Parts: sequence; C-alpha cells; structure tokens
Amino acid sequence: MKNIQNKWIRGAIPALLLHCSIGTVYCWSIFSQEIANHIGFSKGAVEWAFSFAIFFLGISAAFLGKLVEKNIHKSSLIASITFALGMTGTGFFIWYGGIHQKSVISLAGIYVCYGFIMGIGLGTGYLSPVKTLMLWFQDRKGLATGLAVAGFGAAKAIASPVMQEMLENMGPTGIYKMFYILAGVYFVMMLVGHFMLAKPSHWVEPQNKSKDEGMIAAIKSQPVSSYIGIWLMFYINITCGLAIISQEKMIIKCVGLGAYAGLISTISALFNAGGRLGFSAWADKMKDRNTIYKLIFSLSIVSTFIVLFTQGISKGAGNSILIAFVMILIFIVNAGYGGGFSNIPTLLSDHYGMGNISAIHGITLSAWAFAGLTGNQMASYIVRKTGSFIEVHGVQANPTGYQHVLLVTAILYAVAICLCFFFIKPIKKSNETE
Repeated sequence: MKNIQNKWIRGAIPALLLHCSIGTVYCWSIFSQEIANHIGFSKGAVEWAFSFAIFFLGISAAFLGKLVEKNIHKSSLIASITFALGMTGTGFFIWYGGIHQKSVISLAGIYVCYGFIMGIGLGTGYLSPVKTLMLWFQDRKGLATGLAVAGFGAAKAIASPVMQEMLENMGPTGIYKMFYILAGVYFVMMLVGHFMLAKPSHWVEPQNKSKDEGMIAAIKSQPVSSYIGIWLMFYINITCGLAIISQEKMIIKCVGLGAYAGLISTISALFNAGGRLGFSAWADKMKDRNTIYKLIFSLSIVSTFIVLFTQGISKGAGNSILIAFVMILIFIVNAGYGGGFSNIPTLLSDHYGMGNISAIHGITLSAWAFAGLTGNQMASYIVRKTGSFIEVHGVQANPTGYQHVLLVTAILYAVAICLCFFFIKPIKKSNETE
C-alpha cells in the first residue's frame, strides 16, 4: 500500500502540479490581443513572445537536461521560480506599456519575461518529473508519462475559461493584474510539486566511468540514424500540429461554426490531452513504440487528404458531412500532436535506457524549440502569400490559403512516416530491459 501511495504522492501528483501550471503557456491566444491593445502594438508584434517561450522551452531543456538528470529538486525549484518570475515580469511590462504606449521597453520586456525567463521555467518544469514517473511506473511507463504530459495539454482547457472570466470582470487593468494573480497561484502549485517530487529509494543513478560514457555513448549504442529519425519525426509532428492549430479558429469560422469557436477550442484541447494519455497508454501494449507514431501520422495523412480532396474548408459551410470531416481533422491533429509529446520520453528510454534519459530527452526537445519558431510562421506565410482574403460569415478569411496549409502539412506528415519506417531502427535487445 505504501508503495502505491508513493507512486502517486512522489510521482504522478507532483508531475500534474508542475505540468498543469506550465501548460498554461498555451492559453496565449486568450489574452494576446488584449496585451497588444493595452500596450499599443500590433498583435503580430506581440505574438513573438509566445514563439520565444516555446523556443526557449526547448533550448533550456536541451542545455539543462544534465542538471535535471543530477538533481530534480534543484531543477523543479528553478522551474517554479523562473516560471512565476516570468509571469510577474510580463504583468509589470504590460502595466508599463499601458502608461507608455508603443514603448519598445514594454515590448522587449514582455519578450524577455514571457519568452526567455518563463521559457526556462517551461523547459526545466517539463523535464523534471518525466524520468521520475518512468522510474515509479516501470511496468506502465507510457501511461505514467502520458498522465503528466496530459496535464500540460489539459491546462489550456482548465485555465482558459478562468482567464476569460478574469479579463471580462477586472476591467481595463485586468490584463496585467491577471498575470500577478496567476503568478502567485502557479508558484504555490509548482512549489508544492517541487517538495513532493522524489525518485524511488531503490533507484541508483549510474556512475560514468569514463568520458566516453554518458549521453553521447548512449545515443551511439543504437544506429545514429535512429536518433536523427526520432528528432526529425518529432520536429515535423510539432511543426504540422502548430501550423494547423494556429489556423484552427479561422478554419472553424470558414465552415460556419464561428459561434461555437470557444467550445470547439475546448474540445480540441481535450483531444490534445486525451491523445497524450491515450496514445502513450496504448503504446505500453506494443512491442515497438515507434508503431504509435506510424499510426498517428497515418491518421493525420488520411484525415488531411479527405479535407483537401473534398475542399472541406472552402465548401464546408452548410454541408454537415464536410463540416464533420474538418472537425475530425482538427481533433485528430490535436490528439496526434499531444500523443507525439507523451511518447517521446518512453520511446527514447526504450532505445537508450534510463541512465541518461533526462539529458537525451532534453536534447530532443530542441526540436520543439525550432518547431515553435517555424510552425506558426510557416502557416501564416502560406496564408498571406497564397489564395485571397474574402468575406466569410462576416469576417475576412482565406479558405484557399488554409487548404494550402493542409497540403504542405500532408507532405510533411508523409515525410515523417517515411522516417518512422526507414530511419528508426528496431530496438536492440540489450536496451529493452535496461
């Protein structure tokens, strides 16, 4: 009974506290326009804060992975402090920008606080509980990591209505006061998670005997093409997911469901969280976890091509079948996007063992960093440069441009599934039980 309690008290619950806090970074679209209006800049200029946050999430995970490997208490404390400090600083520079309209200091301060400082908290907070969970739930590693990473995905669904309510009821100053309040709430949640988090007492970290051992040696224990394939596959999945998710709201308006955009966004966030938990739990029953990525990419390709061939975005309004195709695509992409995240640490542990998993996982999250800079921007560029904007249900939209985004993502998904089949080699038996 004590061991069961420890799995939850020392592993799962603190992981959820950490991930449900930092996962609110995906609530950015709820308040980005309000920030832009308050400080006097365009929404496009402000949007870079989110891109920087995702970039520094991946970069900090890559550089601080070894710290997480050595001391999860130090890394989770760093995450708690930097995440809360970044939110507080963001609130301060929004307040400053409200007084000094179009101040470069305000915009740069938001970039530094929301992008760089919070990004460090995101990267270390994301990594810190993952290895601990896999050690506590060695028989169901996918389920355990999926549960925590699902908290990262579900954070948007949980926090979005709360943030919306705060913005609507706190008046013109609500935007920066919201950041102060949430910084305090999330700091307490993450600090509690920090104190609760602990590895099993029976686990002893392997001691490297020479410079040739460690993370690099672990990666070289398998064909290097396997790691390159995993990194590229992960990068493509995030890039395509962000490209489609970033245009989700306008796609919904194009098919005539603009009045239900908030509800559909919440449902898609739940699919994102459900994919993190469901796909990873399913992978526990598979001989090779790479199979789950083949499934994710196959579903994404099929659903994307159905919408492309039926022209569901441009012709979907009033046609329930075409609308259903578009909604299925959005939900599958969200589920696959989440499932790609939750299966990466367990796929890596199957290939390279548990000894250096935090460091290897951290380096692999650099794919998330670069996808954070390319996914949204790629979709925006395609929409700006192809097709034309027309009035659709009272709003200016570019249905042809959104279809072209789907065409590009379908090609990228096809590349990703080829990587799964031809680059990522079957696992050597010596690492399956490591």
